Amino acid sequence: MTSGAPVEAVTFDLDGTLCRYRRSPGEVLAVAHERAGVDPLFPVEAYYDRFREFAARADGMADLRERCFAALAAERGRDPEAGRAVARAFAVERDHRAVEPLPGALAAVEELRADYALGVVTNGPADAQREKLAGLGLTDVVDAVVAADGDPPPKPAVEPFERALSRLGTAPAATVHVGDDAADVTGARAAGMRSVLVGDGEVGPDADLAPDRRLRSLRALPAALRPADP
Repeated sequence: MTSGAPVEAVTFDLDGTLCRYRRSPGEVLAVAHERAGVDPLFPVEAYYDRFREFAARADGMADLRERCFAALAAERGRDPEAGRAVARAFAVERDHRAVEPLPGALAAVEELRADYALGVVTNGPADAQREKLAGLGLTDVVDAVVAADGDPPPKPAVEPFERALSRLGTAPAATVHVGDDAADVTGARAAGMRSVLVGDGEVGPDADLAPDRRLRSLRALPAALRPADP
């Protein structure tokens, strides 16, 4: 970063910033309905919309899906047990390690690890998020992982960022958070951190919530964090 205190640590969002699934949730949901022998109960967008609600009180990803899918089925006049059956089939189909890094992600992390403490601040159940990190080969590369799954509450809440700062042992002003949407920018700013928004994510019209930097991809991140020449 070219202004402010020297950077000592970098935290990353996970989904949409460092990686994505090889198969989309929509593809897996369609197969899960087929495996369960159930006519489609709800569109995948309904699952997206309710994910955070159920993440706040679920015990892991499998429990989250069963609760969510049962509720979505019931709300549409279908048997909640059909929703649970689809959730169980989804769990069989979904391999959380089957992720692929986004362009420049692994190279950026490898370059940065020599000079900065590294962390991950991600929304979602810890079991699934740690599997994704394992699939990327990053389990032993990052120094701290905070999965915001209700405790702490999900981004943009400030708590997951504060927990990451505590584990890394760095001051907010010396830490940069890198993510792909408004929750990353808003939460990092509330914690006193600087932020980098990667990709085409929108942060809304409030100029006070604008990221400190915008980058097209993580390929440009190491250079963006270097101090300016005197």
